[in-house]
Amino acid sequence: MLSYQHAFHAGNLADLQKHAALAAMLDYLLRKDKPLSYVETHAGRGLYDLGSAEALKTGEAAQGILLHEAALAEDHPYRRALAAVRAQHGPRAYPGSPLLAATLLRPGDRLHLAELHPQEHAALVQALRGDNIRIHRQDGYALAQSLCPPEPRRGLMLVDPPYELKQDYIEIPRFLAAIHRAWNVGILALWYPVLTSGLHLPMLEALEQSFPEALRHEIRFPPVREGHRMVGSGLFVVNPPWGLAEEMARIDGWLAGPGRTG
Repeated sequence: MLSYQHAFHAGNLADLQKHAALAAMLDYLLRKDKPLSYVETHAGRGLYDLGSAEALKTGEAAQGILLHEAALAEDHPYRRALAAVRAQHGPRAYPGSPLLAATLLRPGDRLHLAELHPQEHAALVQALRGDNIRIHRQDGYALAQSLCPPEPRRGLMLVDPPYELKQDYIEIPRFLAAIHRAWNVGILALWYPVLTSGLHLPMLEALEQSFPEALRHEIRFPPVREGHRMVGSGLFVVNPPWGLAEEMARIDGWLAGPGRTG
């Protein structure tokens, strides 16, 4: 469908959960002096302007990063990456997950980013530069299957679809199972919305049957507008790195600060 535009939602509470966890997982991998691979199936544009008309229209960043950032520890890798991006792109800049990863990773690490939307892909190409970065305009699921196992074999894959199609909820458990068979040492991180309809629940049941040792973490927040069916944000992590459960508890405490209800 290719209609989803993350510029309206950049820096919201779902981003905070996802990006703080992603930064922590990459920081864990970076403790070893060995190269790694980062693969993202639905990369988006990579760089967002929190002063844009889109961001101001929804006000989600105002209830997200702009409200909560000051309560995050200054030495957290997420906050370090935010500072680095703003130093380069200005005080209103906000990194999506591909730019967040590119900011934290080293020249010897490899990034593969898929984005099918033509405008988002063009913006992503403008936002990210590096000899170790490959930006693919193709279906992210197909790219991931063609790459796995990537080289280097250490690494992380972020699966963050917009869920425009209900079929995603059916296909994702099979997709992650196939990726895990091909890349059994990779950290596989799936983001998903928590919905009033419960549409996400059968997907999670299937995933937990396949991956009983995975980590599942959810936050809840009020709908952004009356009648909106998304009331939370979830992460399902296969092969979670050591200490991730404790890190997610710290993220809970951080997000339970000012303005949080529900």
